Amino acid sequence: MTPEQLEALIASRRSSLLMDANAPIDDSIIDRIVQSAQWAPNHKRTWPLRIAVLRGESRRALGTTISDAMAAYGDDEAKVLKARTKYMRSPVVLVVTSAVGHSDSETEENRYAVAAGIQNMLLMTESFGLSALWGSPAKGTNDAVTNLCSMNATDHVLGIIYVGWPTQPVPAVERPPVNVTYL
Repeated sequence: MTPEQLEALIASRRSSLLMDANAPIDDSIIDRIVQSAQWAPNHKRTWPLRIAVLRGESRRALGTTISDAMAAYGDDEAKVLKARTKYMRSPVVLVVTSAVGHSDSETEENRYAVAAGIQNMLLMTESFGLSALWGSPAKGTNDAVTNLCSMNATDHVLGIIYVGWPTQPVPAVERPPVNVTYL
């Protein structure tokens, strides 16, 4: 791949929920997407990445789990109701978490590594012609989500990623120039 091809891939990536919720995605594609995350930089090789792949009715279980936790947290009823079904908008949902470190500093570095891994997954998703959207969990739902996904209670949910085949293209968004200082 040339630098120009990589730049084009990066620039073409979009966040979008304009996807077919019922069109299946082959397991081999999902495996390649999630494996790409492990290639992100990881200081001290702590390997903090944890991923749950949700399909079928497990997406509905995620919605129920999150909406119940939101209700217990006191969230607005309209938001709680929306959360019950919103994970059915894509055929695959990836719950991505970061393991806790042995110190606050290591925990923070672990989260950076997992965030870089999520970007790898988003780029890999784009390379397959798929659509993706990186969402964040509602406040107060982390424990319920990690429990549902059979993860450690100390894991921190960094993303809930919708993945599916796009139903229409998404136009590029104007981006400001990067604020760079050369010293």
